[in-house]
Amino acid sequence: MVLGEGHQRFIQTMMIRGIVNEQEAKTLHHHCCEVHKEHYVADKLEEFIQVVNSKLESLNMKIRTRASEDDGMPCYALVNTANNQLTRMSSDYADNELELFRRTMDLIMSSDDGTASSTDILNSADSLQTRKLTMSAAECLLKRLVSDDWLVEKQGDYSLSTRCVMDMEPFIRTMYDDEQVKVCAVCHCLAFKCQICANPLCTVKIHNPCAEKYFKKKPVQRCPGCSELWPNKVTECRQSVSQRQR
Repeated sequence: MVLGEGHQRFIQTMMIRGIVNEQEAKTLHHHCCEVHKEHYVADKLEEFIQVVNSKLESLNMKIRTRASEDDGMPCYALVNTANNQLTRMSSDYADNELELFRRTMDLIMSSDDGTASSTDILNSADSLQTRKLTMSAAECLLKRLVSDDWLVEKQGDYSLSTRCVMDMEPFIRTMYDDEQVKVCAVCHCLAFKCQICANPLCTVKIHNPCAEKYFKKKPVQRCPGCSELWPNKVTECRQSVSQRQR
């Protein structure tokens, strides 16, 4: 596979932006080919990315695709394929800041809805093993983690961003046990914001967008695992493709 100047521009842009939605990826693909006068085929984005990934492989990097847990729209993110993402973050964050981020991940992983409250996170800042963080320093760190697109904040609750989930997946699957690592029964990706079967003996979990797609044409909504009636309300999740996914 030949890596052209258009591919290189695509990589450089992804290194700056980190994550783009499907329409943004298509627009970027067209722009890179147009600027460098390279052959462009509108429906060949995936093949274009395959060439890019062939170059990134030796650098332990990859452009990975995943649907947003919020609305099911595809996202493209430049991720590092090595396991220990927290170690790689050490150039941007101090040890105690990384410890608080790890504790935030622990809270999110152990929750039923994939979120951690600001109160629980801030309470953890006073008992760090590395060095305690003041309340104000911890609040500033949370704002920074949101700004850097590792966390998403909504009404005082924090969850992992789409980019974070994509980048951290190897680390999450390695560091947390099977009971904590929730996987969608439909798409088989990590599931944080998901619906759960009401049967206490069933472990099925489904993303909201996946539930919408899976149950859409079924006359009776039954769990794909235990066949019990699905207790959750299935709602329309998709938004405009032009919206930025996080």
